[in-house]
Amino acid sequence: MFDFSELKIKSKDIENWLSKELSVIRTGRATPVILDFVQVEAYGSKMSIKELANILVEDAKTVRIEPWDLSVGRSIEKAIGSSNLGLSVAPFEKGLRIIFPELTAERREQFVKVVGKQLEEAKVSLRNLRDKTWKAIEEKEKSGGMGEDDKFRMKEEMQKIIDDTSRKLEESADKKEKEIKI
Repeated sequence: MFDFSELKIKSKDIENWLSKELSVIRTGRATPVILDFVQVEAYGSKMSIKELANILVEDAKTVRIEPWDLSVGRSIEKAIGSSNLGLSVAPFEKGLRIIFPELTAERREQFVKVVGKQLEEAKVSLRNLRDKTWKAIEEKEKSGGMGEDDKFRMKEEMQKIIDDTSRKLEESADKKEKEIKI
């Protein structure tokens, strides 16, 4: 009757976007994912750290970066310092140690607000997607592709997909907020 594959794909894209955005928010524990968005000026271009080095979690507060070419160590250190992630960098003979300092209560609250903003962005995208899909359903009914009863059945099916995605977005944000507050 109506193909919801585009709605499902774009809903999943919104979920993935939020997940990716939330993954870079610090929780006070060492995680190499936070470094995925740091771009290092090396060999005449911008590269991610994982393209230049091994990244290892040493303990709950420390990540170790061991560049394959020690000459890029200084560039990695500079990129992390200018990334505004609030991380401390300590050089050692084989590379760098990235220290994740304890989060202050004020910083935790700032991160919770960021989570809320990102959740709202995702919800706005989802609402826009719902509106676009509803218009497509109405257009199909007007062109004679379905009856009025079918239109409302399709609206219910669409709303189930939207509600399911919205629930998943909320769960992701709630989980991240709990991680931040611990």
